[in-house]
Amino acid sequence: MSGPPTYNDVLGHQLPIQTERPVTEGSTAPEEGATPEGECSATEVDSLPTDSSTDSLEKPADTALIYRVSDNPPLHLAIVFAFQQGLLSFANQLALCLLVAQVVCGEHDALLRTTLLGSTMFMNGFTTFFMCCFGVRLPMFQGGAYEYIVPLVALQEIDPDRCNAAFISDPTNATAIYPNNASFYSNMSQVLSLTNSSGHHINQDFIYHNLQTLMGSLMIAGMIHSLIGMTGLIGILLRFIGPVTIVPAILLVGLYMFKVVTKFVAVHWGIGLMTCTVSLVLSLYLRQWKAPLPFWTRSKGFHIVRSQFHQTAGILLSLLFGWAVSAILTACGAFSDDPKAPDYWARTDVMSGVIHNASWVNFPYPGQFGAPSFSGRAFIGFLIATLISILDSIGDYYACARTCQVPTPPTHAVNRGIAVEGFCSFLAGTVGCGHATSTYGGNVGAIGLTKVASRRVFMLVGILYMLFGILGKFCAIFITIPYPVLGGTVLTMIGMFTGVVLSNLQFVSLKSNRNLAIIGISLILGLMVPYWMEQNPNGINIGNSGLDQLLVMILGNANLAGAVTACLLDNTIPGSREERGLVAWEYVTQKEDSLDKKTYEDLGYLEGLEVYDPLIPRFIRGWKGFKYIPFMPDHYSETTSKAGMNGKCTELSNC
Repeated sequence: MSGPPTYNDVLGHQLPIQTERPVTEGSTAPEEGATPEGECSATEVDSLPTDSSTDSLEKPADTALIYRVSDNPPLHLAIVFAFQQGLLSFANQLALCLLVAQVVCGEHDALLRTTLLGSTMFMNGFTTFFMCCFGVRLPMFQGGAYEYIVPLVALQEIDPDRCNAAFISDPTNATAIYPNNASFYSNMSQVLSLTNSSGHHINQDFIYHNLQTLMGSLMIAGMIHSLIGMTGLIGILLRFIGPVTIVPAILLVGLYMFKVVTKFVAVHWGIGLMTCTVSLVLSLYLRQWKAPLPFWTRSKGFHIVRSQFHQTAGILLSLLFGWAVSAILTACGAFSDDPKAPDYWARTDVMSGVIHNASWVNFPYPGQFGAPSFSGRAFIGFLIATLISILDSIGDYYACARTCQVPTPPTHAVNRGIAVEGFCSFLAGTVGCGHATSTYGGNVGAIGLTKVASRRVFMLVGILYMLFGILGKFCAIFITIPYPVLGGTVLTMIGMFTGVVLSNLQFVSLKSNRNLAIIGISLILGLMVPYWMEQNPNGINIGNSGLDQLLVMILGNANLAGAVTACLLDNTIPGSREERGLVAWEYVTQKEDSLDKKTYEDLGYLEGLEVYDPLIPRFIRGWKGFKYIPFMPDHYSETTSKAGMNGKCTELSNC
């Protein structure tokens, strides 16, 4: 089975085969004070196992991995690598929190957005750490999943007036509902809707009620997600769902984002498009250029190194640049100070009190927004997003394995990874994140660029994210980013997201009229049906109000309309498995289970299947009952099989 391409695939950059011997769990590469055969000693930053003149921030002369999956880099280097990986996806988390706030009609509630960002970062860090310890155990970042939020944003178009109740006109009631709300803004009249200039105040009860419905629905979807992994049902799903189904379903996620992006960029088109342009210049136009950066090592002192950091952190750098430009223009009086003017929300001082009033420490806890409730509309959106997210994550698992030059994940590792994602999505629902967690392919691509595949680095990323999620002041700083800057950032990310989705078509035959017809019809229906529901919110009337609402929820979900159409046509119209792209997604890994380390080296693998073993006590690893648990490795059967073949083992412990 194969997944979406990484960044090095897109750039035409292939990793060569490294012929070093595999290392075992817990080893370090390079080990301080020792000189492995064929390598230089590694006691300083500039003494990595590459050319002696290469610094840690520079791209190595060759393209072999510097640190493999089970390697343990020195702490000072691991911190640098962890910050780099963490910065890559931070802008995504910030934008996703804004989308969640919009779904619950709380995009102007500074306290809500601060708490959402802290909860999101904490859960992302926890999921990343847990995935590296017990999940699929590959170096991957677990971030917020857009698949869960975009369908809800699209459903809002059916009822454009639903957020009117989020604002009230009586300041006394507003203070009672939201104590100290006035201190978050320079004056209460600033709490406005982008489309409403009536000067209403925030109704936090209504906003929290909307968020509580997301919490309960996400908890149920997370339980289903986890059960699919624990029971091994993934194999059954893959028999009927392939690239021809996945591409239209996920592509509709990106296509339906244009309304959200337009709403924020339209505040000030110049700032929004400038932010997007800067990110494209740094990430694409200058991708071959190595920028000079000051660096320090013990042997050389301060000196200049060449780095492509501007490419790997291009989105975050563009966000900071747009933020700085908005601050300068605000100080120069370029934006209107009238809250009713559209460009007012391009100012950086709209929420000037949020940093001062945010708490230093804010630990996310279950029920912080109230008791969870249930929404059929949200649950249907989450359920289809769960299936899409599972298949997307499986593709990322296989892409990460190729990038790290290890065997493709065995069945038990994939099942365990999906189960961990579902369990953490359930936890995300309890703390009120409003979205699930999923694997980020962008960080997999960054491994191909940095040549650092150590999962210890990603465990440190998880710890850093949990730490920053607890620091309320840190999250509050980023809440003050102007809307057009966020809009330009979301524009870039959704554009890249859409392009990566389209890359899945490499696995299907685009010469087949069958595939072209299925994909085209699915996309058109996925756009037509929700649009018709938006224009005719009362168009469904079969005499039963309950069924009417259910049909509105189903038909208004672009992902569901496109996915059901594509899946139905793909499984009923005749076509070979090669033509449908299922062969590429069904790469059998069980044949690799019996290979020895020498054979792994011959195949170009740096390590064997032991990298997928979960962190469990050694004395229970050989328990024979594991063969009945789909998400656990069956070491008992493997060991007894080897004993029978070589005839040398008399006891399990001696094999």
